[in-house]
Amino acid sequence: STSSIRNTSVVNPSGESLGSIEDLMLDPQTSRVQYAVLDFGGFLGIGDKFFAVPLEAFTIDRQNERFVLDVSKERLENAPGFPKDDWPQGPNPSFTESVYDYYGQRDIYLRSRANDPVASN
Repeated sequence: STSSIRNTSVVNPSGESLGSIEDLMLDPQTSRVQYAVLDFGGFLGIGDKFFAVPLEAFTIDRQNERFVLDVSKERLENAPGFPKDDWPQGPNPSFTESVYDYYGQRDIYLRSRANDPVASN
């Protein structure tokens, strides 16, 4: 369930903490998860921003009950996101596409849009 995902720890493959899952962003038109919202926790002076990460970019470490994201803290610092006090108000395909691009998941995003009757109208 989404409630079990919220606050799940996120680490990189080296085991460094990258924060935790704050929420999932849904597209109400397609009923699909657009991306996970990652709270990086204020490291390197970036505590006022949430980061958008495609679910496909994570692997799951079931043994330790956490998500693994193959990025360094420095790369995450430059990732697409939004201010903690100014969440997106609705679907924004160009922002979502930039998120998927950043994590090398562009093909997945484009396939999902091509198979979506709402997006192709």
